[in-house]
Formats: sequence, C-alpha cells, structure tokens
Amino acid sequence: MSLVCHTLGMTFRVVPERDSETGDYSAVCPELPGCASAGETEDEARANIREAIELYLAPGEIDLPGDAKLVEVTVG
Repeated sequence: MSLVCHTLGMTFRVVPERDSETGDYSAVCPELPGCASAGETEDEARANIREAIELYLAPGEIDLPGDAKLVEVTVG
C-alpha cells in the first residue's frame, strides 16, 4: 500500500526577507518547520519556496509491518 498526498488548492503562508548585505532574498514557510529557500530576487525566492513546499509535502517510501493498516486522509 502507498499513501497518496493531494495538495491541490492548499495555501501556505511564506515570509520573504531581503538580506541587506547581499540583496538576495530568503523565504520560509512557518507552517512547515525547516522548509526554507532563497533566490537572488523576491520572485525567484517565491518560486523556489513553492518548489521547496512541494518537495516537503511529497510522500516518501515507508516501511510498514505486513499487518499495518494504511488509510488516506483528505484535508481542505
């Protein structure tokens, strides 16, 4: 069995910040601990954090015992 994670239509808050020394931008997603990215422009940082969020939410392979029950949950 595998878990399918559907993230269509989900909205996340992102905090972009400009580095005053380099002029580059960073972006973090407070709802997803450790999910961060950066770019030379704010638009690039926003595109990169979108990709980071998609990767953060992508299901990974999991090992389950043979008698485990796996169900899907839809949110939103």
